[in-house]
Parts: sequence; structure tokens; C-alpha cells
Amino acid sequence: MIDPQYQELSLVRQCALVGVSRSSFYYRPVGESEANLRLMRVMDELHLRCPWYGSPQMARALRRMGHRVGRKRVRRLMRVRRRSSVTAPRRCSTPTRAASSRPRPGPGS
Repeated sequence: MIDPQYQELSLVRQCALVGVSRSSFYYRPVGESEANLRLMRVMDELHLRCPWYGSPQMARALRRMGHRVGRKRVRRLMRVRRRSSVTAPRRCSTPTRAASSRPRPGPGS
């Protein structure tokens, strides 16, 4: 697609034609550090024991276990592992049966 050796079109022009920024063309992803991989293993074990923990509770539990982590780091690592807390859905705006059966006042009432 983009060939840096192609002489007739500059790299800037090739990237513009494809719709990719030059920084995206040069970007090479970096893997997770060994410390983060160890932490993710501990988080997986904790998630199996307490699947309802979200990132704040997970961070608290990890700190109690002696790990130095913050909520934002835990949240990012949970997203990497595609982990989410298992909770019941909120039912805040569900109307009651009586509320939905009452007639509404019409215009001019």
C-alpha cells in the first residue's frame, strides 16, 4: 500500500492518499511489560473469585495484597483483558405499572 522506496510519490503524499498520518505509518506497537503481565494474572485470579469487582474495588483489593496500583491502571488492564464487572442492570427509569396506566391530561385541560 505505502512504499517508502517508491520515488514518484513522496511518503507524505502516499500517506495522504491512503488517509493515514505519517506518525501512524511509522508507529510500532509496544507489548505489555513483565510487571503488567504479572499483575494481569493476579487480576484474573481475583476476577474469578469476585467477578462483580469493578476497577475501584479491584484496585483496592490489589493494594491490600501489596501491589502498588491505581484505579486508572487497573481500568486500562481490565480493558486489555476485556474484563468487566458482572452486575445487575440499573432499573432507575423503569416506570411502575400504575404510572403507565394513568391517563394523561390532554391539551387545554
